[in-house]
Amino acid sequence: MAILELKNVTRSFGGLAAVQSASLELHAGERVGLIGPNGAGKTTLFNLISGVYRPDSGDIVLRGESLVGLPPHEIALRGVTRTFQNIRLFGGMTVLDNVKAAQHHRARSGLLASMVRTRSFQREESAMERASLELLREVGLADRRDALPGELPYGAQRRLEIARALAGGPQVLLLDEPAAGMNRAETAELMDLILRLQRERELSILLIEHQMALVMGICRRIYVLDFGEVIAHGTPAEIQNSPDVIEAYLGKGVRT
Repeated sequence: MAILELKNVTRSFGGLAAVQSASLELHAGERVGLIGPNGAGKTTLFNLISGVYRPDSGDIVLRGESLVGLPPHEIALRGVTRTFQNIRLFGGMTVLDNVKAAQHHRARSGLLASMVRTRSFQREESAMERASLELLREVGLADRRDALPGELPYGAQRRLEIARALAGGPQVLLLDEPAAGMNRAETAELMDLILRLQRERELSILLIEHQMALVMGICRRIYVLDFGEVIAHGTPAEIQNSPDVIEAYLGKGVRT
């Protein structure tokens, strides 16, 4: 059974369908790619999965239970976290605090405990700091724990965003163009990092990316969106040779 399943999901804005009857499956431990031309609806699909938008019709199911109507923080608590196409780090907080902030939605201590700093609150804070430091070590940023995000190179900011997404303890990780703006060497390092994190943390990953070398290198299956519709689905080799995919990217003919 799929850990995450989209069933005929549709979402329109002002009468324009951004996603049309889209269906896809992500199984436990899989790395699945989601590609398509600019404006195809890929990020809208991520926003639907993560609860930023609600579908007009269709269903989004995680481990057999619908996510439709749940707010983003509830979906994160159920095990789905994400990164963003445009980096959204907390610029006024340290690298360490950016990661810690992503764990507070799981905290058990209430407002009063945090105000008077009870022993249970201090134990919880210490545990979150240790977990955050471990994540920073995993992504190679432990030595920059006290830096501000803006002081990091661009590639390091991307890795910090991945660490923050992992701080929520997800089973499903949504990566929205994690290699955007990276050069070839940085992309290769990112590929290795994603593969290692997925293996060590037993993640299921759904990945949006325009860099085909990364998608073809790490994804076992790929879905292709065009004008909000899934026009192809298969292995990397099948996708590379699909006439529909070639037409969507190269613009052969006229689509009506």
